[in-house]
Amino acid sequence: MSETVPVERKDVVAAAERIAGSVLKTPLIETMIRGHRLWLKCECLQTGGAFKLRGATNRLLLLSPEERAWGVVAFSSGNHAQGVAIAANRLGIAATIVMPSDAPRIKIDATRAQGAEIVFFDRAHDSREAIAARIAGESGATVVPSFDDPHVVAGQGSVGLEIAEQLGETPRRIVIPTGGGGLASGIALACGQAEIVCVEPEGWDDMGRSLEAGEIIPVGSNPPPTLCDALQTPRVSPITFAILRERDALALAVTEAEVREAMRFAWREHGLTVEPGGSVALAALLAGKIEMVEGTVAVVSGGNVDPELHVRIIGGEN
Repeated sequence: MSETVPVERKDVVAAAERIAGSVLKTPLIETMIRGHRLWLKCECLQTGGAFKLRGATNRLLLLSPEERAWGVVAFSSGNHAQGVAIAANRLGIAATIVMPSDAPRIKIDATRAQGAEIVFFDRAHDSREAIAARIAGESGATVVPSFDDPHVVAGQGSVGLEIAEQLGETPRRIVIPTGGGGLASGIALACGQAEIVCVEPEGWDDMGRSLEAGEIIPVGSNPPPTLCDALQTPRVSPITFAILRERDALALAVTEAEVREAMRFAWREHGLTVEPGGSVALAALLAGKIEMVEGTVAVVSGGNVDPELHVRIIGGEN
């Protein structure tokens, strides 16, 4: 185990066992795209509407009694916020969540409903990490990152173990929405024989550019606006980058139009409400950006989308 990758497959297995009673085993459903049979792993149906509860639960269960008493602080545009808030509420731990002021209202309301205190920041000018560090320094709370933490990565990897169990074998290829890379790197550890494909929104494809360059490359200074709020991560972490680089993960980007079409497909074909960031893996397949091979699984990572936006997109808004 290297210093930059303090997490292995055995940690994923341990995390899956630890959180088994706290997360849902989400459906793996069959779909057809241009005559090819593929599979969708529906983390949009997870408690909290996204896969994030897995990593958050694993991290919080590993806190000492003293750490639980001091509480936790996290930073997130919404899905990790909800995951931490739900896990903390269940365990009786006080939670403060640093959220961007432009986060979708549905995610803000759901986080607050779990009893978490919310501190807003300006995504364009403030450092969410600095704000969380200040709060932790003043309160003694433990910072729970959304992806830059081995226990969070291990928890997210439970998605991969479920996929293999549900298929009865390790899939040939797993296509995964990628922001900071916690989900993709966890699945890469869980399914060591599968080809890993990371998908990001155009302009926010820092994981792809980092893998191509062989070093971490942050998002540019003026990234374009995107519907994919859940994937607006300005920089990946050494942990996630090292895992995905070691696995020779592929990476590609999708357009806003391709994201909208994937959301429509999920609703039309399967009745699934999928948020923009949660649909990017499916978008890449629908757009023909990945060769179709039997045994491909696309992770549908979240379903927390503003209802009005969803209605507009499903209705054909471009």
